[in-house]
Amino acid sequence: MKRCRDCRPDLAGYSNIFHVFIRISREEGLKTLYHGFVPTVLGVIPYAGLSFFTYETLKSLHREYSGRQQPYPFERMIFGACAGLIGQSASYPLDVVRRRMQTAGVTGHQRTSIVRTMHTIVREEGVVRGLYKGLSMNWLKGPIAVGISFTTFDLMQILLRHLQS
Repeated sequence: MKRCRDCRPDLAGYSNIFHVFIRISREEGLKTLYHGFVPTVLGVIPYAGLSFFTYETLKSLHREYSGRQQPYPFERMIFGACAGLIGQSASYPLDVVRRRMQTAGVTGHQRTSIVRTMHTIVREEGVVRGLYKGLSMNWLKGPIAVGISFTTFDLMQILLRHLQS
């Protein structure tokens, strides 16, 4: 059976993930490993902010209109999924920029700043086809994961409060 690096030319010459890090840091410098770090950190701000705001707002609206203090777990999952969808959609362009910055050397593009990378993407591919490319696939997996995360967090918080009293 062929090994993965024999099947994929982009992995040729690497024996494992540690070898990738060592070789890249030696050949291209340690800084290369951090391309895309800034857009990642900047992307967390709208993602987390909008996700938490949306989730807590939906819970508050539920309390107001249903008359119940706490939503059922399934309702929490729905609220979390909506929160994830909104947060993910807002921060996705920075995710695209991050990926482009990280792969610039491999794809033959010049490494540039966040603004220049975003400008290049918009100029060459357009706003929707460039900055939101692949978002629909994230809409399939992201909301489920965020819904589960928020629900688990809330239920664990309720359990711990109950155990404390």
